[in-house]
Amino acid sequence: MPRLRRAGSTAIIALLLTAVAACSSGSSGDGGLGSDSALPTEIPAGTKLVIADQGERQLSLLTGSGQLDALPFEYEFATFQGAPAILEAFRADAVDVAWAGEIMTVQSLVAGDDVQVVAAMQTNNSLNMGIAPNASDIETLADLKGKRIGYAEGTSQQAFVLRGLDKAGLSVDDVELVSMSLPDFPDALRSNQIDAAPMSEPVFSRYMQTPGATSLPRPEIEDLSEGISYLYSSKKALSDPATAAAVRAYVTAYITSVDWANNNPDAYIDTYFVKSQGLTAEDGERILDTSGITTFPHLDEELIEIQQHTIDVIDAAGELPKPVDAADAFDLRFDEVVTEAVAETGASHTRS
Repeated sequence: MPRLRRAGSTAIIALLLTAVAACSSGSSGDGGLGSDSALPTEIPAGTKLVIADQGERQLSLLTGSGQLDALPFEYEFATFQGAPAILEAFRADAVDVAWAGEIMTVQSLVAGDDVQVVAAMQTNNSLNMGIAPNASDIETLADLKGKRIGYAEGTSQQAFVLRGLDKAGLSVDDVELVSMSLPDFPDALRSNQIDAAPMSEPVFSRYMQTPGATSLPRPEIEDLSEGISYLYSSKKALSDPATAAAVRAYVTAYITSVDWANNNPDAYIDTYFVKSQGLTAEDGERILDTSGITTFPHLDEELIEIQQHTIDVIDAAGELPKPVDAADAFDLRFDEVVTEAVAETGASHTRS
């Protein structure tokens, strides 16, 4: 079984990066595989990937689908909370592949990092806007005017908030954006430090068990996210032929495991939402009903344009330190891998 490492604070993350960097196989130095070279398929014995996970999502999917035991390389899972922590791990060459939201591409591009998208997943928008128990007067996006909103830069929740303000005809000057990390949102709401905060599942379902907690109605917020998340690697990791071949195999295995969840919702609910996250089967059913079937978009110009639009939303709000080009964040060589995996599983590239 893989060893799980959990990162929750800056200090813990620093210790994690020091420990894991020595065992990551993502470094190859000069003279490695070029970014325009064909992706290798041969995985030498002893090749290892360090996989950055959030909430044991990847681990649960791979385990439930049977893909974990079939991975053709050694692996280790490192568990993080939020894209900023994962990005720090990439910078330290401490992880080789990760699952995170779309905004990590923006954060990486702004910082000049070499993180690359190697696969994309899309669901319905599964983010929600939780409301503090003493702020039940917030019933629409327009009601956020003058309110304190939890704000985590470099996360999908950041873009969600900015899109919500724009939809309501508000600007960042019309509200108080309270900077904090994603894991702090629920307690900040409960303790009246903020009035509203965007939350993903299963955090949102746990928060809604709080007495007096409310949320904005789905019609208010369901169009505020494209529902896109990515598998990421890095140019440094992909410059090593062995690691690149392992990442290629991982993309196939992960798409296969996610499509298993599409086709076996009851088993996925039991494996992930109940056994891993401590929710009820009813919670899991409601969450899956909201998010819908996961599809796997092509890594192409259309997807790049969607990502560029997100960048432009952040820029229009004055929250982008410098212009960046979404195309620089995608390794389009992996589109062939995605296409083959989708064909083999019978999954779909587009939402119906």
